[in-house]
Amino acid sequence: MAGIRFDAGTLHLEGDFTLKALDGVDTEVAKILRQERVERIDPLGIERIDSAGTAMWEEILRLVAQEGEANVLPARPEVQAVIHRFRSPGVPPLEKPREQGWLEQIGASVQQEWHSAKNALQLAADVFAWSVVDIFRHREQRKGSLAQQCAFLGMDALPIVALLSFVIGFIIALQTGVQMKNFSAAIFVADVMSFALVREFSPLFTAIILAGRSGSAITAEIATMKVSEEIDALRMMALDPIRYVVVPKFHALTLMMPILVTFSILAAEIGAILIAVGHLGIAPQVYLQRTLMVLEPSELFITYTKSVVFAWLIVVIAAHHGFQVRGGAEGVGRATTRSVVASILAIIVADAVFSLVYL
Repeated sequence: MAGIRFDAGTLHLEGDFTLKALDGVDTEVAKILRQERVERIDPLGIERIDSAGTAMWEEILRLVAQEGEANVLPARPEVQAVIHRFRSPGVPPLEKPREQGWLEQIGASVQQEWHSAKNALQLAADVFAWSVVDIFRHREQRKGSLAQQCAFLGMDALPIVALLSFVIGFIIALQTGVQMKNFSAAIFVADVMSFALVREFSPLFTAIILAGRSGSAITAEIATMKVSEEIDALRMMALDPIRYVVVPKFHALTLMMPILVTFSILAAEIGAILIAVGHLGIAPQVYLQRTLMVLEPSELFITYTKSVVFAWLIVVIAAHHGFQVRGGAEGVGRATTRSVVASILAIIVADAVFSLVYL
C-alpha cells in the first residue's frame, strides 16, 4: 500500500506505488500541501512502482511545483529505472542531489535521533496513562490477555533464567572463594555473594535475558502487525493499538520481572552454596546465617525497584521499535535487532544510575 508522510519539510513516499495501492494518495498530498510547505520530495521509501505509480509520481511533482520549488531526492535504482521508462515526455528525470558534508550528516543524524526520542517519550506516556486507566477499567480489557502475556513473557523464561543464574552464581562463588581462601577469609563468600547477587547480578542478568527473549518477541509481534496492516485495522475499529497490544505486555512484565528476579537469586544462591560447602568447607547453616545477616529489607526494595524499572524499559523500547518499522520481513529483522541492542544499553545505563544513587 502506498504511504505519504510529511516530516520536517520533507514529503516521504513509501510502500507500493502500484495500481491497486494508490487510492487517496493525491488527496493526501493535496491535504498536506494546504497545511505545510514541502521543501524536499523523498521517494527512497518506494519499494515497487508500475506505470500507474509513475503517473501518480508525476501528479505529485505537479502538485508540489504549484506551491513552489522543491528538491527531488533520488529513488532506488530499480524504481528510478521504471520511472524513466514510463515517464511522460517533458518530465525531467530524477537528479542526484548534492552530497551532504560530514557536518550536515551529523546534523541530520542528531535530528533523526531527536525525533525518535520524542516518539519514544510520547509512546511511554501513552503506555503509562493507559496502564493506569486499565487498572480501574479491567472489564474493558481482553479476557485472559494478562494471564496469557504473563505465561509467554514471564513463566516461559523461567527455565533459562534459573539455569543461567545457577551457572553465574556457581562461577562467581568459585572465582571469589578461591581468592578469599588464600587469605583465610572464605567465610565472607556468603556476604559477598548475597550482596552482589541481590543488589546487582540477579536483576541485571534477568533483565538482559528478558530483553533478548521477551523484548525481541514484543518487537517482532508489533512490527509484523505494522507490516501486515493489522495496526491500521485496529485504528479503523476505533481500538487504540497501544492499549490493545502494548498495555497487557506492560502489566505482565511488571508483575513477572520481580518474580523472575526472586527465582534468579535463589538459583544463584544454590550454585554458590554448592561451592561454599563442597569446595570451601563452609557449613550450610553458617552460609545461610551470614546470608540472612547481610540481606536487609532496604536491599530487597532496591532490587525489586530496579527490576520493575528494567521491565518498563524493555516494553517501551521494544514497542517503540516495533511501531517504527519500515519495509517487509527485512525491516522486522532490523527493528528486532535494534530493539534488543537499545534495551540492553538502556538497562546497563539505568543500572549504573541506580548504583550511583543507592551507594
